[in-house]
Parts: sequence; C-alpha cells; structure tokens
Amino acid sequence: MPRYFTDEHEWIDVEGDSATIGITEYAQDQLGDIVFVELPTVGDEVEKGKEAAVVESVKAASDVYAPISGEVTEINSTLEDEPGLVNSSPEDDGWFFRVNVADEGELEGLMDEDAYKEFLANL
Repeated sequence: MPRYFTDEHEWIDVEGDSATIGITEYAQDQLGDIVFVELPTVGDEVEKGKEAAVVESVKAASDVYAPISGEVTEINSTLEDEPGLVNSSPEDDGWFFRVNVADEGELEGLMDEDAYKEFLANL
C-alpha cells in the first residue's frame, strides 16, 4: 500500500479507492501533548488542501488539511476518548479519517517517504 505525505505533515495510505489520513510523527512531536481531536463527520465531502479536522494540544490548535478530495467514509472515533493516541501512534492507530479517492490524479504532487524525509531534513 503506497504511503504519501504532504508538506503540511499529513500522511495518506491508499488502498484501492480508499485512503486513510493522519498526521506524521514530526507533526505530533511539534504539537506536544494532544488533548482534543475534532474529526469530520461520515458523509462529509472534504476538498484537497482545505481544513478537514482540528487538533488541539497543550501548545496550540492546528488545522489538519485534506491531502485529497473525497467523501469521508469512516472516522477514528477512538480519538474522541483517547486523543493521546495521536501522540503514541500517529502513523498507525492514531489515524484520523478515511475517504474514498475521488480523483487519483490528486495523489501526484504528494511526496513519497524518501521525498518526505528529505523535506524534513531541509526544515
């Protein structure tokens, strides 16, 4: 399953026409202890580059942008009771939501893992 990254520090796993989205290890580390996650609602339409979720930490609140457009098909409701899961497992159990992939062409322009590592090295 290919994993893509954005320069806003979101990751996206694509499997068939479904994509799972979360924030990266780097992002959670920059935010600090996460105390609240506001997720979209199943059935919402998210648009690439637009706000799709909000993360609140002890430091600040930050928007999470949709890396691709699509309809939200599932949310990680565990985060409502356990927002700290984003800190402990940001790139696995701490995923945010899933969307159907409306346009595979939107994946072009996203970074693969090597490109993201290089991006981080230049911050």
